[in-house]
Amino acid sequence: MRAVLTLVALLLMGVGPLSAAEIKMYRQSGCSCCGKWAEHLRAAGHTVTIVEGEDMSLIKNQAGVPEALQSCHTAMVDGYVIEGHVPVADIDRILKERPKAKGIAVAGMPVGSPGMEAEDGATEPYDVMMFGGEGGEAVFASH
Repeated sequence: MRAVLTLVALLLMGVGPLSAAEIKMYRQSGCSCCGKWAEHLRAAGHTVTIVEGEDMSLIKNQAGVPEALQSCHTAMVDGYVIEGHVPVADIDRILKERPKAKGIAVAGMPVGSPGMEAEDGATEPYDVMMFGGEGGEAVFASH
């Protein structure tokens, strides 16, 4: 009973989990790391629809993803573009804070980012970049 009351109190204070988001992800047919990233989002309670495609550059260009920030998949959620292996916590943050930006991105495929986990647990530092805002590109989060 105490756990239920604590959860209710956290939700009322706005500290609890966000409601599940509907995320539409475009990926090159057969890309396995993209599927692992989608599972990362699903594990956090989000719904992910995967659209298989062949011309990812067209999707990225239409979405306004800067070339330097491109990765293997592009997702759309609630008016934002999510490019690459962005952690779910950063997606939840942008949806909560609602900054004036086109989206956030993790360029390339950094080892240890969601969907790019190494068997030996290795990681490399990477930034989640916000783009399409008033200030141009800026670091949104560092991991």
